[in-house]
Amino acid sequence: MIRILKPIITGLLCCLLIPATAQQKNQYVKIETAQGYCIVKLYNETPVHRDNFLKLVKAHYFDATTFNRILKGFVIQGGDPDSLYDKSKKLKPEQKWIQPEFNPALFHKRGVLAMGRDDNKTKASFTTQIYLVDGKTYTNEQLDAIEKKYGQHFTEAQRETYRTIGGTPFLDQNYTVFGEIVKGMDFIDKVCAVKVNKDGNPDKEVWMKITVLSDREVASELKMM
Repeated sequence: MIRILKPIITGLLCCLLIPATAQQKNQYVKIETAQGYCIVKLYNETPVHRDNFLKLVKAHYFDATTFNRILKGFVIQGGDPDSLYDKSKKLKPEQKWIQPEFNPALFHKRGVLAMGRDDNKTKASFTTQIYLVDGKTYTNEQLDAIEKKYGQHFTEAQRETYRTIGGTPFLDQNYTVFGEIVKGMDFIDKVCAVKVNKDGNPDKEVWMKITVLSDREVASELKMM
């Protein structure tokens, strides 16, 4: 009986493991503007933000929005502006708040994709507001000061990234990051080069188009790196 059951049990375990493994495959999107494009890998560690974003991308929600706030050395913000989340106004079904998904391993290095929010106490994200980090580099002393002020802790690897590549470390564990640019980092430089006013609003509308990439498209894009 044991000999008969063993292959059956082994087969069942394999069937159970296959879906779990498949779920770990990262999904990728392409963000385009008139200035160029980049490829972004979405984190599986932030499934609520990832799935919310993918749902809106597939519905072409962001294609009707713009990058409306461009702050060189800080972030490129797009999607719905803060004003559309004003509690005195009626929100569209897509506009809501989702609870943060903070992970110490995911941080605000240059090129990460994150969700914006207001100053709510729970640090819940706006579902339809996104930003890409430009940021700047930091010294160890500056990182020490940020740790002390915000009660954070940076690993040595994170410190090295902030010292050499840059980012916005003071946003860590305050805003949810859910992806990162894996191709086309110069996209940030190109968008940040557009002319803006003192508030970071571009003189000429910076439209965006975001698409979910198939496995074949991802392989093709990353192969050309």
